Amino acid sequence: MECIRACQGLLLSTAVALSACTTTQPTNNTPATSVDLSTAYTLKSGGKIPFYQQGVSVEHAELHFAFDFDKQQLFGNTTLTLDAAKPAKAVSVDLDSVFTIDGIWLNGEAMKPEQYANQQGELVITPTNEVTFPVSVQVKYHGHPRTPPNAPWDGGVMWDKTPDGSPWLATAVQGEGCDIFWPCIDQPMGEPQTADIYITVPNNLEAASNGILIETTYTENESTYHWQTRSAHNTYGIALNIAPYEKIEDTYQSIYGNSYPIVYYHLPGNTEQAQELFDEIPAMLTFFERMIGPYPFADEKVGVVQTPHLGMEHQTINAYGNEYKKDEFGFDWLLQHEFAHEYFGNQVTNDNWDHMWIHEGLGSYMQPLFAQYLHGDIAYKAYLNNQRKGLINTHPIVSNKAMEVEEVYEKGVGPALDIYYKGSWIMHSLRYLIGDQAFFDSVTTLLYGTATPQPGQFTTVYRNTGDFIKLVNELTGEDFSWFFDVYLYQPRLPELHQQRSGDTLTLTWLVPDDLPFPMPVEVSVNGEVTTLQLPAENTIKVSEQDVVIVDPNSKLLRFEARYDAAAK
Repeated sequence: MECIRACQGLLLSTAVALSACTTTQPTNNTPATSVDLSTAYTLKSGGKIPFYQQGVSVEHAELHFAFDFDKQQLFGNTTLTLDAAKPAKAVSVDLDSVFTIDGIWLNGEAMKPEQYANQQGELVITPTNEVTFPVSVQVKYHGHPRTPPNAPWDGGVMWDKTPDGSPWLATAVQGEGCDIFWPCIDQPMGEPQTADIYITVPNNLEAASNGILIETTYTENESTYHWQTRSAHNTYGIALNIAPYEKIEDTYQSIYGNSYPIVYYHLPGNTEQAQELFDEIPAMLTFFERMIGPYPFADEKVGVVQTPHLGMEHQTINAYGNEYKKDEFGFDWLLQHEFAHEYFGNQVTNDNWDHMWIHEGLGSYMQPLFAQYLHGDIAYKAYLNNQRKGLINTHPIVSNKAMEVEEVYEKGVGPALDIYYKGSWIMHSLRYLIGDQAFFDSVTTLLYGTATPQPGQFTTVYRNTGDFIKLVNELTGEDFSWFFDVYLYQPRLPELHQQRSGDTLTLTWLVPDDLPFPMPVEVSVNGEVTTLQLPAENTIKVSEQDVVIVDPNSKLLRFEARYDAAAK
């Protein structure tokens, strides 16, 4: 996903201060008469699925957008092709009720005003006759979309200005969902299988979006950019980016033998910094292809676009607003984190926001892995140490119920930032437990359905926590459910109790609710490391003069007073 909560209360990579999240704020250009009228229904994403959306898939989305930048008006014309197994009395899609509906058509037939209603943000269309699927639903609408109070943490459409006063528009809607600016099914399972996106702007501006640019058509005053996606697309990942952009482009030669375009859309100026950021991308791509598998959207592009907010993982057009800040590990953490979501979030998508750790935990683990790839083990451990500092351990990572996005991300309500950093550490400890081969095979198979993926031989998939646990068990030939029961399904960390008696050190896992936890533990005695297979092997001979370090290589996610004393 996204970096939607990446800096709320915690650094993400090193000693990156919270100010990194506030240095790039959009100008508040909201019209004086504008207030936030979006309903509670619109401002949630996911959760309980409305009756008429249950079992409905979005086969195709055709999205047309135009704008009045002075009045901050969006003009939309969307046609969705919906499919379902059974006929229905009505059709339902989501669209913010701040918009004025100009017309609705089902299979080309105009609906009368009394045949549709959109009071709370669920647009319900009830034709005279029963709806037989597949059905084409066209919605023409206009209005001032929600302006986010603090993007990207609050979703909406940003109407900003570039330094020279040109319009600069960007969308970021992960928390609140796609219905902020286009009609959709605002659920993880509402991904359009393909999409055509048409964006009309004045000739002095350029529109960057998802997928590949099919064509640009021009009139005397306007240009229309036709973008097309060829893979299933996260609903919140469809993005509009409009500014007088300049481009840096190249072709990446993949280790798999294929090639694909790389492009960075940036504002005029800062050309040298823009090029330096662009130059980070090839090494990043090589890392991901070596560590995980083929870039999932090689038939489209690797795209990055400069935005007036910090960042967001918009499939093939990742938003970037980190002001070209490399961290102590020599790379731009935001660029790398958002790109990680092309794999964890876009190639594999959770089927319920309750499993968002698959996006964020695995995505966040890619940063210490990349540090290790570039600089070795000391960088890997230093990065993990930074991630370890802020765990809160108040809510389980997975609750096993339908969740809205904000129920997962909000501190005090859900696991919040733990889906990032605790998720990363869970992956670190799992890697130690089952070994590199089984670990990376499990991750790769989760994404592609095979441990040996090849370009063009896979498609995007939905997965959940149970799918990952099943893969780990199948690929190792053992049942590691106990590991996930402790780390994912309840919030508190296991504690490793150490007791010395004479010349014996005894180790015991203290686990919440006395859950089984046969996690092996390494012990270093004067530099010699022994692995104890707890609970059966839990003692080791030591003397008072021995230098004893339990878990000397910091492989175990566990309660430690130096991090967690305040939480005990």
